[in-house]
Amino acid sequence: MYLKRYTTASFLLIVIVGWYVYAFVTQDSYAVNLFGVQLPSISIAILITVPLLILYIASLLHMAFYSLLNGLGHRKYDKDYEKFIDSIVDAYLGKQKRSHVYKTDRYKLLGAVIDNSNLMAGVGLKPDTSNEKINKILEIIEELKNGNVVDLKKYSLAYSNQLTIINLRNMYKNGELSAENILNASDKYTKDLLEEVYVDFVKESPFYAIEKYKENLSKEALYIILSRINADENTLEIINDELISLFSQLELDGDDYIAISRAVSLNMIPEQRMKLFESLSENSEEIIGAYLYTLFDLEMLAPADELLNNTSEDEFLNFKSYRALKECGKNFSIDLFV
Repeated sequence: MYLKRYTTASFLLIVIVGWYVYAFVTQDSYAVNLFGVQLPSISIAILITVPLLILYIASLLHMAFYSLLNGLGHRKYDKDYEKFIDSIVDAYLGKQKRSHVYKTDRYKLLGAVIDNSNLMAGVGLKPDTSNEKINKILEIIEELKNGNVVDLKKYSLAYSNQLTIINLRNMYKNGELSAENILNASDKYTKDLLEEVYVDFVKESPFYAIEKYKENLSKEALYIILSRINADENTLEIINDELISLFSQLELDGDDYIAISRAVSLNMIPEQRMKLFESLSENSEEIIGAYLYTLFDLEMLAPADELLNNTSEDEFLNFKSYRALKECGKNFSIDLFV
């Protein structure tokens, strides 16, 4: 309601009523006795307007009260709207711990949905949501996707947060973080990032440095290390005990050890290779297959025969088949039998 218009209309009504009574009803005065005190005489026309003035004041108080209640209600909605924007931002950021308390029922429902969801920004979309906070987050996500480094400190994201990982990866790719910086502070980074960095690290690092951070070893990194043994470039010289120590960092099965034997066959000295798998097979029957593969690949038939003769009839049938074909003068690649 327009307060000025209401006030103007009210006073106009009061004046008209007072004028009408004075002009057409009576011009007499009346002396009011209030609690035994005789007040001066007042025109009846004025006395008639007093209840109207009281009604006007009462109506003003009534409107002010409900206007205040309405304002408080709108303020709740405004605050909940800001919280809802924050919850959308947190959903885009992928924060794990989110709990926004809403005071209005509608925002309670929407907020509960958003607080239990993760939002993904569309690729290549121009951020234009008419909200500065959301636009800023979308811009940051786009920058990260483009391989750029952004400042995420003010968002207090965990090290395990996906955006933090991407940002750290971008810092590493852009040369702002070295591999050793990351590996030295392994408690601050996720396993995936550490393993990814370690893969690059082992391509040129000396063995003592490789061994220093071997807890980040992956199969991919292991095969890179194996490829450097006695290679023409970035050569590594590793004794068998050191290799066995590396293998112990991973959960490898028989097929993995066969693949390892195949990987080292290019450059490793045959005698070292044979002794390596002989040592490994002494500690695990699962690796005997890889030892047999190594012996046959090196054409060490006598040790292979001796080993096969000490196995039961239903064991290592593939290698026994290969041996039988060799005895018949048939030459096949051992890789066809594993």
